[in-house]
Amino acid sequence: MSRHIFVIIAAIAMLTACKEDKKAKLEKLKLEYENIGNEIKSLESDLKNNGDSALNSNNSKVTFLKLKKSIFCHYIEVQGKIDGTDNVIATSKTIGVVTKVNVKEGDVVQKGQVLAEIDAQVMLQTLEELNSSLVFVKDLYDKQSALWEQKIGSEVQYLSAKNNYESMQNRIKTIKEQIEMYKITAPISGTIEEAPLKVGQSMAPGMIAFRVINFSTVKVISEVSESYATNIKRGNEVIITFPDVNKEFASKIDFTSRFINPINRTFQIESYLKPDDIEYRANMITMMKILDYKNDSAFVLPINLIQNDSKGQFVWVAQKQAKDYLITKKFITQGRNYNGLTEIISGLTEGDILLTSNLYDLQEGEIIEL
Repeated sequence: MSRHIFVIIAAIAMLTACKEDKKAKLEKLKLEYENIGNEIKSLESDLKNNGDSALNSNNSKVTFLKLKKSIFCHYIEVQGKIDGTDNVIATSKTIGVVTKVNVKEGDVVQKGQVLAEIDAQVMLQTLEELNSSLVFVKDLYDKQSALWEQKIGSEVQYLSAKNNYESMQNRIKTIKEQIEMYKITAPISGTIEEAPLKVGQSMAPGMIAFRVINFSTVKVISEVSESYATNIKRGNEVIITFPDVNKEFASKIDFTSRFINPINRTFQIESYLKPDDIEYRANMITMMKILDYKNDSAFVLPINLIQNDSKGQFVWVAQKQAKDYLITKKFITQGRNYNGLTEIISGLTEGDILLTSNLYDLQEGEIIEL
């Protein structure tokens, strides 16, 4: 037992030592990087003072921009697909053999329209027999009712005839309802997008007979990682792009599910579009750019303008001194990054002259021409 404890302690010690070695190595490399940079700049300065014309021409003039605040937006990008607000499967309510198919793919149908029929011959024969019996029991009831009105016969005979007549009516009503179950009807108004059903095919509840889609309202559906659950909310602005048709539309998030799928740890979001924007098709692929952060007044810089040294992140600026401009470091604090741009939280002021070229050749305190 003590041997196992010794092994565990040794392993922990090795991991700790390894971590400390990496930190020490990182600090050493940073120091070497800064020393090398300072040495390069010192050599460049000596060369310039000795009249190296090539160097002077490269550093004598740089490009720049004057800082002003602008809007910074951060987006979450996910893939989505098109669906109709109503995308419904039509199926049968009973088991049987298909005897008639009334529609085909592409047909426009109305809710309740009969799309196909299943063999209901046995039920129809039963209905015919019941209708014949109904005539007989109705005659008995009519005669017994007439006699009862004349105070002839017993009340039991009258009530028995009435009960037989009403029971037969109820049986016929039930049979008719059962016959209706042998008809496959459209659950919604829309277009037949899938019609695999054929005459002679066996049908059962749950099997796909037809797919009916209604594109009166179009929605984009996406499954989003639960890590974005606190960022994506109903009402968030979203840009929806259709790469295949090169179209882009602005919309908003209309629905966010409160259920996390335990299998893939995602939740569903939906965004509605106008149905007449383009010719939508179910399952078309889209890209959704969901706005989860916006700063209306921020300094926004390309990431490649930001430099690093042992003190932190900085940018090169030109400060006016008398008639000259001197190169100066301004240390900054970054916010969010998106699409090659970064938000600067602190360190800059509006009107700063930001240097944008020859960044690795600049030296603090050097005079430059703008």
